[in-house]
Formats: sequence, C-alpha cells, structure tokens
Amino acid sequence: MFYYLLKYVVLGPLLRLMFRPRIEGLEHVPESGAAIVAGNHLSFSDHFLMPAIIKRRITFLAKAEYFTGPGIKGRLTAGFFRSAGQIPVDRSGKEAGRAAIREGLGVLSKGELLGIYPEGTRSHDGRLYKGKVGVAAMALKGQVPVIPCAMIGTFEAQPPGQKVPNFRRVSIRFGTPLDFSRYAGMENEKAVLRAVTDEIMYAILGLSGQEYVDKYAAVVKAEEAERAAAASRRKFPRLPLS
Repeated sequence: MFYYLLKYVVLGPLLRLMFRPRIEGLEHVPESGAAIVAGNHLSFSDHFLMPAIIKRRITFLAKAEYFTGPGIKGRLTAGFFRSAGQIPVDRSGKEAGRAAIREGLGVLSKGELLGIYPEGTRSHDGRLYKGKVGVAAMALKGQVPVIPCAMIGTFEAQPPGQKVPNFRRVSIRFGTPLDFSRYAGMENEKAVLRAVTDEIMYAILGLSGQEYVDKYAAVVKAEEAERAAAASRRKFPRLPLS
C-alpha cells in the first residue's frame, strides 16, 4: 500500500514535475513475469525515478547503510526503504554477495521485477564502471531476461553529495531484453559470469553513451582517495617533534 501511495500520490507526481523525464523503450519491460532491470547508477534520485515511471512494481537491492543509519533520521530512512519494498544488501565480502544473490532470486521466484545496479555503487564522476557478476548469477540461476536501462542526466540533476536535486530534464532508456538461455547450466563458471556481465554493461553503455572504465567503481574511488591523501601529506608534511 505504501509503495503505491509513494508511486502515484506522493513521490511519483513530484519527480515527474521536477525531472520531466523523457522515456524511451518502456515497451521492453514485460507486463508480467520475472525479469531483471539492470541500470547505470548516477544519482540518489535513480532509486525513485525509475520505479516511478515503470508500470509494474519493482524491487531494488539497496545498500544496507540505508537501513542502519543512526538517530531519528536513520530510523526514518530505514522505515521508508522497507515500506517501499526495498531489500538491504551488505556489500562487504563474498558471503554478502551470495546473500544478495539469494535475496534477488527470492524476488524473481515470485515472478516479480528486480532492479539492480551492476556497478555496485553510484558513479562518482558520471562514467560507467565495470559490472559485478552478481547480476549474471541471478539472470542465469533465475533463468530470466535482463532489461538494460540507462539513466541520462541524473548525475547533473543531483551530483554525489547534493541533497536537494536541481530542476532538470532527464531521460530514461530501456533496451531490448537480453536472453542468456544459451548459458543454461553454466551459472557456476566464472568465465561465463564475466562474459554475461560484460554483455549487460555493454548494452547499458550503448543506451547511455557514457565513457566506460574497465575497473570497479569502488576500486577507483579508493585509489583517488589515496592519491588525495598522499597529496595532502606532501602539502602539509608532519613537522618533527623537538
């Protein structure tokens, strides 16, 4: 009930007013049956904008931090995401990845739509990063199609760290569903999972037109943070204690 209240009464109309989204390829999202919608991730607004324009209910795997924040704000945020039907995912460690796959397969087993961002985190600079293979594992084990999706303009509408979005028109493009039935029974082969994931990311890239980086976003963020820290140490070296 809360999900549809947000979609049609509260957030949906507000988001359409703020972003005036151009929507392309919505006919590629099936009207029934299980499927994965895999998209790029440029902004916090993506969590709400895509569900607002898809006719069916879609459940996203959301990072666990949204459900564990401290204080009143943290409890309100957690309650909001739970009421909207989102599933918390711990993004640290291999067991966490397996748990995320189990949760995703649970959604698909009910014949529902599952939303996922294969990059694993928001892009910090607007580029498209290497996808993690969890999306491929779910597609093959669940035997479901993957609909690629590109959010365009949401990075400029709400860059990382900006709490209030800019009023700016954005575009949302859905591509032709990808069928991976040719890999049936091969869901435990690493090379296959990598190939399927890369095919999904290539489809997203074709829709978004972003610059592609063949590294994980989290790795690039860590490398940039380390370079910034090293530059700061050179600029402000510690003075020897007398």
